[in-house]
Amino acid sequence: MASQSDSPVSSVGNGRVQAREELVATYKRLLQSYIDRRPSGTRQKIAAALGTNKSFVSQITSPAYAVPVPESHIDTIMAICHFSAEEREAFLSAYADAHPGRSGRPDGGAAKAEPSRRLQISVPVFGDAALQHEVEDMIRAFADRVIRLARRSSD
Repeated sequence: MASQSDSPVSSVGNGRVQAREELVATYKRLLQSYIDRRPSGTRQKIAAALGTNKSFVSQITSPAYAVPVPESHIDTIMAICHFSAEEREAFLSAYADAHPGRSGRPDGGAAKAEPSRRLQISVPVFGDAALQHEVEDMIRAFADRVIRLARRSSD
């Protein structure tokens, strides 16, 4: 039987911190596996969309780091990675387990949703799936950055 000191995750006080870190590592393992199945350059696309550098993305997607994924970044990450419905559900469920009271959604879920408007734009069909995804990801990333900037300036 392994002792507490053999554990790769430290425990402060009681087992709650250790349990939380293990739950964070669980959803980060899911996230890491989903990203690893995506084309190369996905982490760089995530970093650009979040307005951060690739090392930050590595920290928030690696179970080796205790840094949790900020709730405000989840929708962007899922959009860029094109999570399937099953992946989305599994990730959001694991995220909610690690962070009780948070939905994994930047708006906090339906109960706390701020007023918003849906904006739809038309893009041509390019006939190249990779190019299509790249263009759509760039548009989403740009929109996310503009919204974050507008929210900062209104605070």
